[in-house]
Amino acid sequence: MKYRATALSLAAALFALGAALPAAAAPAPASVRSGLDCTTWIHNNDPLTGGVDCTNNTDAPVTFHADIVCGLAPDVTGSSVTAQPGETQESSGHCAIYSSGIGHIGWTVE
Repeated sequence: MKYRATALSLAAALFALGAALPAAAAPAPASVRSGLDCTTWIHNNDPLTGGVDCTNNTDAPVTFHADIVCGLAPDVTGSSVTAQPGETQESSGHCAIYSSGIGHIGWTVE
């Protein structure tokens, strides 16, 4: 019985401590962390071509590239581009002809 009371006291103390500590901030979305505002797209006439248009919302140049998931074919990395402050740039790529299609498009800040 003594051990049970001790365990309950310890649990209550840990719960109170957890409630007293500030909650950790949720990580910011990737677009906020990188300073880029990006839109992905797939070409209207060629469903194996896709890319990303990114606007640089920082006060310094940002270099990025598109990351294209190509289904059954190898994934594709778009060309590296540098967007100056306030400028919009595009990075695109084309999946292999035997691809099952574009499954996802993202971007990586270099």
